[in-house]
Amino acid sequence: MSKFIHLHNHSHYSILDATPTINELVSAAVENNQSAIALTDHGVMFGTIEFYEACKKANIKPIIGCEVYIANGSRFDKDAGKERTRRKNYFHLLLLAKNQIGYKNLMHLSSIGHTEGFYYRPRIDKEVLQEYSEGLICTSACLGGIVAQNLLAGDYSQAKQEAEFYQSIFGEDFYLEIQDHLYDEDKIILRDVPKLAKEIGAKIVATNDIHYLKKEDAIAHNVLLNIKDAKGKVEIDIRDLRYKTPEFYFKTPEEMEKLFIDFPEAIESTVEIADKCNLELELNKLYMPVFPIPSTSKAKDLGEYLRELVQEGLENKYSEVTQEIQDRANYELDVIIKMDFPGYFLIVWDFIRAAKELGVTVGPGRGSAAGSIVAYALDITKIDPLKYNLLFERFLNPERVSMPDIDIDFNDETRDRVFEYVRDKYGKKAVAQIITFGTLSSRAVIKDVGRVLGIDLDTVSKITKQFEINFGRVESIDEAMKKPTLQWVKDDPNLDELLEYSLFLENKNKSTGTHAAGVVISPSAIADYAPLYRPEKSDKPQALEIVTQYEMSCLEKTGLVKMDFLALKTLSIIERTLAMIQENTGKTIDIEEIDYDDQKTFELISQGNTHSVFQFESSGMQEYLRQLKPHNLEELAAMNALYRPGPLDNIPTFINRKHGREPITYLHPIMEKSLKNTYGIIVYQEQVMQLARDLAGFSLGEADVMRRAMGKKKQEEMEKLKPKFCDGCLKNGISQNLAEEIFDLIEKFANYGFNKSHSIAYSYLAFQTAWLKTYYPAEFLAASMTAFMSELEKKLVPIINHSRKIGIKVLPPDINISVTNFVARDGKIFFGLAGVKNVGIPAVENIVEVRKEGDFTSIFDFAKRVDTRLVTKRTLEALVATGAFDSIHGIDKRASLFASVDLALDYAKTINSPSENLMDNIFQDIEDVQIYKDPELIFVPEWTKNERISKEKEFVNFYMSGHPLDDYYTPINSLNTVTLEKDDEKDINTYGLISGLITGIRVREDKRKNKIAFVTIENYTGSAELAFWSETYASYNELLTQDNIICCEGKIVKEEGETAKMNVEVANTIENAINKYCSGYLIHIHDNEESEKKLLKLKEETKKYDNPLRLYFYLRDENNYIYKYATNNVNLSLDMDTIKTVALIFDEENIALLTAIPVAPENGRKRWRK
Repeated sequence: MSKFIHLHNHSHYSILDATPTINELVSAAVENNQSAIALTDHGVMFGTIEFYEACKKANIKPIIGCEVYIANGSRFDKDAGKERTRRKNYFHLLLLAKNQIGYKNLMHLSSIGHTEGFYYRPRIDKEVLQEYSEGLICTSACLGGIVAQNLLAGDYSQAKQEAEFYQSIFGEDFYLEIQDHLYDEDKIILRDVPKLAKEIGAKIVATNDIHYLKKEDAIAHNVLLNIKDAKGKVEIDIRDLRYKTPEFYFKTPEEMEKLFIDFPEAIESTVEIADKCNLELELNKLYMPVFPIPSTSKAKDLGEYLRELVQEGLENKYSEVTQEIQDRANYELDVIIKMDFPGYFLIVWDFIRAAKELGVTVGPGRGSAAGSIVAYALDITKIDPLKYNLLFERFLNPERVSMPDIDIDFNDETRDRVFEYVRDKYGKKAVAQIITFGTLSSRAVIKDVGRVLGIDLDTVSKITKQFEINFGRVESIDEAMKKPTLQWVKDDPNLDELLEYSLFLENKNKSTGTHAAGVVISPSAIADYAPLYRPEKSDKPQALEIVTQYEMSCLEKTGLVKMDFLALKTLSIIERTLAMIQENTGKTIDIEEIDYDDQKTFELISQGNTHSVFQFESSGMQEYLRQLKPHNLEELAAMNALYRPGPLDNIPTFINRKHGREPITYLHPIMEKSLKNTYGIIVYQEQVMQLARDLAGFSLGEADVMRRAMGKKKQEEMEKLKPKFCDGCLKNGISQNLAEEIFDLIEKFANYGFNKSHSIAYSYLAFQTAWLKTYYPAEFLAASMTAFMSELEKKLVPIINHSRKIGIKVLPPDINISVTNFVARDGKIFFGLAGVKNVGIPAVENIVEVRKEGDFTSIFDFAKRVDTRLVTKRTLEALVATGAFDSIHGIDKRASLFASVDLALDYAKTINSPSENLMDNIFQDIEDVQIYKDPELIFVPEWTKNERISKEKEFVNFYMSGHPLDDYYTPINSLNTVTLEKDDEKDINTYGLISGLITGIRVREDKRKNKIAFVTIENYTGSAELAFWSETYASYNELLTQDNIICCEGKIVKEEGETAKMNVEVANTIENAINKYCSGYLIHIHDNEESEKKLLKLKEETKKYDNPLRLYFYLRDENNYIYKYATNNVNLSLDMDTIKTVALIFDEENIALLTAIPVAPENGRKRWRK
């Protein structure tokens, strides 16, 4: 039996204040032979469930507690208590749960602190403490407690009064707490508290305020404390402890007994308190919200009502409810009712139905729910599982009881309406979103610790850029430090502390957030089951103000029902596209009723023209689609499932088998039934289940258990399942050796197999976007631009470039056409006014409203009609500079318009002045009234092209009516080895060329005082950062001037979502680069008469030159097959004039220069190497 128990302990859930993880804290208790341990984080219960389970696993008693903040007055007072009482507006108090009642009360108190009393800290007050005191033990806490604060202030009488108050609430469960961290203040407490305890008949208890585990961790803890405030420029002495002493560690019982040798009763009290605490949590018990059966139904219970709705849905979905359909529905319903889940399905059905009534677009389904005919009948999903052979057991397995998980996609712009509906239906206190925790990942912790230590940012970046991301996970510090490229870090003694403290703090909690989609609904107030939290302020508006303190996995263990309300941009894109189509054509299209076998749409997909098509937009996917040429939804779904790490390697085989270039083979003929549609390749998890059923006689429930065991590599389960699988195969006449071979094959693919139900559902949605792009490309792309208006470089610019590439003009805003968002008119796209700097939403709304009276005829007409309080001088200048008045005044008048802005506003002021309006009223019947004539524009010389497009970039962040590189369009596109788009999913690590316009230059000195430069270069696809180290800078610095156009050769490194970087070896002017790297032309042509005419023009052009070049033709026939032709002796030149002439003949999108890709020199530098 322990002689001492630690009762005042903080984990890393006391965010940026304590370092121990839950497992570390529990392990320390085990190592110190503690029979129990408490968790008392500051104002929160974040770690409760994790802590409870860890203690149970370690066979020690968990004591659930919280160090709460109690207000200096009412919890509703939001003033600084110091002004009134010269003390803080809150004090500390320690609460521990004795039992289930105490645990529930503790959750309520913690919740109230966040939802009602939050002011710098989550504060409760004496009023609610009295209300929720049952089942709790209370101690007076640390030096920050109200008793200690009064004693330190010399007010013994007030300290006694406060102690008596808490004693009156908690009786024998109130203890006066003593600590000794070697502060002078501790001596006062140790002198006065025992005396006070004696006077009021209370016991004392000894604690250590644990914030780290070992004494030597004090400095690392101090580094953690400084993360929040460190600026990187101000030097911080990390040995100057903010907590003053290194005594806040997990002391041994012997250390505590020695420290409180004069107070043995305080040590004994710790055991007494632990004995009083006997909380047993009932985890994994389901608490379903109550769903009311409407009075119109004859159903006696939820199961009957669900059957009623499903039968009605089947009759609506199918022209004939066959026996197969009815049997499948009955089977699913029997399972759902037996597992007691009708309420869950009805809740989901209800809010989806409500969403549609509220005008919120709902997705076709996602995840395994699309495998349920019940979900299909209820309109929860739009995919017929029988048509695509989808399995219910993949969604809900009768042989493995677990909550169903139905995730729903909603229009990202209107999803909040569904949140509000659910909150109104089930009660404000019964609905919340779910917390998430941000951790100090390997990259983040090195940056944060580096900032605290004052380490140069370039050095820190040089380290973190070496950390790779695999399957969405950043590699750990230990993993990264094994790389030879980071050996220099370990060799540099100046970086020892960076590594030491970063390793110590890695993966500790740093922040809280809100789950993007998770919503929890409870039968009563959520605080009865889980504490609540008010999330930190965020740039993103929260749909619900409150979140649970337990994160997703812990929350599910409490038994609360969790739903995922996902926000999907694709749905708002589709909705906006359909609205634009209706406005432009008068057609009302029901996107659910389109032909999902439409071959024209599949032709677009097969051409790889899927930029902006949901799930199929990446360049790698486009290339595979061109090779595969899918012509049905099944093939599209298979590609969607295969295009991910792991199964990606199977795509070439899949393509070759489809086109008959490779034989389709099966280890056994029985396998063909499941694998025929995927050409003998295991693509889906459902196929793993079907194979187990067909080969070994497993039920689909058993097969799902096997699939999960294989996917999660549960070796123990696998060892049990393999003999059973082989025995089943033997009954089907399959030999033991072949059965084992098949099992191993299935196991290999099960690791990568994708959920077919999800793949079909998302391919269905992808097809809808492809169909819209096929038949209404301008409207679809305009809607896509609007959706990504805030993601300029990563998304918007690539969509605009793609639109122009496929012949859709993207025009500047037009004052008589444009609205808030991008809009399509007559096959052209007009820029959205809200995307222009200095043009706010209220200004746009005013412009659009006024325009209903008639188009604007001039800038002066515009100024006098709009509200100039909303449309200010800065707004008008921005509209002029971006070309909004071009359709009225012409593009060549922008400079004059800009110069006339003040004149226009003065004119408007005169026209709309109160005196003028009065005169209009007085003389309204007199014909001879002075009519104001629009002034003349102030004439100034027109801007040059570069001035004009620079102004455009100033106000919309990119060029619209032209580009500085337009005169070099063909060579720039030809002399770039990689695309610079940030959204390109491919990581790049290669040697090659980058060409473009210099937009930024930073010249510095290296350690040897030699000049180096970092140059930002920009082209049509994005930007890159070029490093000119000392030798290359010395050789090429004359080329490095702002707005110069250059071509650079060197090592290129680019990660997904990041800016490309190059170590430059060679730099050239564009003209020199053409001569150095280019040897001819590549020309795309179609097999038609027009191309013949173009070839004749080219033939005439060749007569002017005596300079043989190579010429490659890619000839596309009417079936989209491409034939390649080459000739080496055509007389042409590669000077800019000739390049422009060839571009005029064939269109610049159809020509490129044949470019030799350079090879890396043997002594090439390796900086930025991935």
